[in-house]
Amino acid sequence: MSKKIFFASDFHLGAPNKERSLEREKKIVRWLDSIKNEAEEIYLLGDVFDFWFEYKRAIPRGFVRLQGKIAELTDAGIKIHWFIGNHDMWIFDYIPEELGVELHKSEIQREFNGKKFFIGHGDGLGPGDRGYKFIKKVFRNKVCQWLFARLHPNFGIGLANLFSRKSRAATGDKDDTDYGEKEMLLQFSKSILEKEHFDYFIFGHRHKPLEISLAENSTYFNLGDWINHFTYAEFDGNDLKLLTFESSVNQ
Repeated sequence: MSKKIFFASDFHLGAPNKERSLEREKKIVRWLDSIKNEAEEIYLLGDVFDFWFEYKRAIPRGFVRLQGKIAELTDAGIKIHWFIGNHDMWIFDYIPEELGVELHKSEIQREFNGKKFFIGHGDGLGPGDRGYKFIKKVFRNKVCQWLFARLHPNFGIGLANLFSRKSRAATGDKDDTDYGEKEMLLQFSKSILEKEHFDYFIFGHRHKPLEISLAENSTYFNLGDWINHFTYAEFDGNDLKLLTFESSVNQ
């Protein structure tokens, strides 16, 4: 393959406030500009927004720089895949229709240049975390989504942003914790590997950049985030590696 495939996750645009989110959004746009000439496909693995809900005739304000850049890239023929995460699971048809991306609501499998990839956001996978798995089912329930849509956007989006901030505050200290073999996504990857070989397992959600060998010719990657780490993965047709964008720039 002559061009590369890129993976990034957990931008959480909108958090923690408008000013810092805008700085981060501009940096993400610079990253997309830096890879556009060598990118064949780009995979955004969820939680692009800290919160997103599409009403029939209204969407959350902001993020126009990122949306415009993505539309520019897809118009130029670059395939962009967008996964819903646990913070932006209420993406429906606006993003794929307006920006030209392919939307994924669950994990997918791909093969590039003879290498097999298992790709997903990662929320709700692996053992434990039963409370969140229940909430995920509630939030993805069409009746619950319909009921939420009955709220006025000023109230509904404001309420959801409040809960999103509380969720991040509750889990923030855990983002850089090293769980070793207890990493839920690591355990999930190993369980899949027992049934079928994949060269690479790639997830977001965890916010901690990780590269862990599972077996010969099989590796688990977590993409980290763009709040603290600004990390992404690049596949050049032979190898997958984690990189940091503008690592020399003082954040």
